[in-house]
Amino acid sequence: MSEPNSLKFAKTHEWVLQEDDLITVGISNHAQELLGDIVFIELPELGRSVSINEPIAVIESVKAASDIYAPIQGVIEAVNELLESEPTLVNSSPYESGWLFKIRMSNSKQTDHLVDLATYQREYVE
Repeated sequence: MSEPNSLKFAKTHEWVLQEDDLITVGISNHAQELLGDIVFIELPELGRSVSINEPIAVIESVKAASDIYAPIQGVIEAVNELLESEPTLVNSSPYESGWLFKIRMSNSKQTDHLVDLATYQREYVE
C-alpha cells in the first residue's frame, strides 16, 4: 500500500486531507498495522465541537482499543457511516474508503503543527 504524499500527519498517527476549511481525518497505515484487525469504531457525533488533541473517537481491534484525537479545532461535519458495518475498511483502505470523519475547521492556521509524510515516517514511525 502506498502512502499519499498529499496528506499531513499528526504525531498521534491521524492523517489529514485539507480541502479549503473541511478536513478529512483517518489513521495512518502504520497505526492500522499496529492495531491489527479492527472490529469496532466509535465515531464522534455530528455537530460536535472539538478541540485540538481532544480524544473524539475510539477504534477497537482484536489487540487493543485506541483513542483517535482531533488534529484540529472545529465542528464534526461528517462521519464515515460505512465503518459501522465494515470497520475493517480502515485496515484495507486507511487512506481512501477507511476515512473516519470530517471537521469544519475554525482557523486555517491550525494545521501548522501537522507534518508531511517524510517527517512523519522519520519522527513518529518506529
